[in-house]
Amino acid sequence: MTLLDICQSLEASSVGTLVRESTWGFQIIVAFHLTGLVASVGTVCWFDLRLTGVSMTGNRISDVYRRLAPLMLAGFAVMFITGGMLFVGYASKAVDNPYFRLKLLAIAGAGANALVYHLVTEKRRGEWDSAPHPPFGARLAGGISLSLWLLVILCGRLISYTMF
Repeated sequence: MTLLDICQSLEASSVGTLVRESTWGFQIIVAFHLTGLVASVGTVCWFDLRLTGVSMTGNRISDVYRRLAPLMLAGFAVMFITGGMLFVGYASKAVDNPYFRLKLLAIAGAGANALVYHLVTEKRRGEWDSAPHPPFGARLAGGISLSLWLLVILCGRLISYTMF
């Protein structure tokens, strides 16, 4: 079975049909996708701005993360599920779209960046948690995250202009 066959099977599913052919399916799914994006990426940006030392410098980084993490994760779950549904509706077109591929790479990069931050950089957070300007590694992680999520959003917009 080729990649095109798999994409066509996805498109022929009930979810694919809902996305493409129902009166309100696409619009409702996109609305939830954008709501998840705002919740997830918006709170990630708040945290990243604290990591870079640009804002909320009077707050401990661990406090900012603890308060934002539930919304980040819930928003990401909504964004992931609805993004998958949108993909199922237009899988054949999406896999050939360079902006879709770049978006997936940027999401993977953001995930890898977060993993490195949590496994490496954050281990010494006790030394710099309250510092207005964290060490270079933490600031770098925040800057990379901001850049990658901006790329994800830009690619998402460009997908809609180049697929249809």
